[in-house]
Amino acid sequence: MTFQRPRGTVKLGQYEIARIGYGAMQLEHVDTAAATAVLHRAVELGVNHLDTASFYGHTTGNQHIRAALHPYPDDLVIVSKVGARRVDGPVPLTLAQQPHELREQIHLDLTSLGLEQVPVVNLRRADQGPGLIAEGDQVVPLDDQLAELIALRNEGLIGAIGLSNVSTAQLQQALPAGIVCVQNAYSVLDRSSEEQLEISAANDLAWIPYFPLGSAFDRIPSPAEHPVVRRIADREGLTPAAVCLAWILAHDNHTALIPGTRSVGHLEDNVRTAEVELGERVLAELDQLGVSA
Repeated sequence: MTFQRPRGTVKLGQYEIARIGYGAMQLEHVDTAAATAVLHRAVELGVNHLDTASFYGHTTGNQHIRAALHPYPDDLVIVSKVGARRVDGPVPLTLAQQPHELREQIHLDLTSLGLEQVPVVNLRRADQGPGLIAEGDQVVPLDDQLAELIALRNEGLIGAIGLSNVSTAQLQQALPAGIVCVQNAYSVLDRSSEEQLEISAANDLAWIPYFPLGSAFDRIPSPAEHPVVRRIADREGLTPAAVCLAWILAHDNHTALIPGTRSVGHLEDNVRTAEVELGERVLAELDQLGVSA
């Protein structure tokens, strides 16, 4: 069965993914039945891009995906992330940036997801926040990491390489490795990665922003709370979150979103954002927020 893709598609390497996908991080907080309901509904709504990581609950997110969807639909693109690992303790994550640690994480993905190849793997760098910042032996040259990921790609264990939390210089350094996407923090208020977005678009790379609605993590403010966003939402009869997400989709057509939720209702709201078309006046108002932020 062929489903209509929310807001069309974006090229992710050899794949075509819906512009609204699903981020699986919150699945670590629910049981198998709840996760299955959300994942089945996502596929029914045309979502064919799942973003996950083995460190989402000691592979809990991956296990939920496998239980719900394996054997996987032919057009489902599962994207994972490496660069950290789960630990028990007050801080549940620790960095795992060394090349051999990247390989270990990919093997964990393969086992927990039931895959012979992870279609796309994002390398999460830790040179800067948000989140943990590399120190000591976790300060690893990007070229060393890329060499390991290229080897894994040559071995057929991963299909393609992406980057996460990278600078302009790192993005340019990685382009010869044949990367297919970039994940950086980005929102209607936070345009600090605008240059990376422009480079991604120029090289036909998928741009997949995280924290588009802010995050309690590192106390990143939510643009949905901004008075201008709230005023526009009231005027247009939309939710503030829908305004923020619709602006991102309109800002550049290389963009795909991966909002996460543990609720079928919230999932449906997120996918419904694909139907929101903001007028030129609204887009211009929102554009100015990034200038003044």
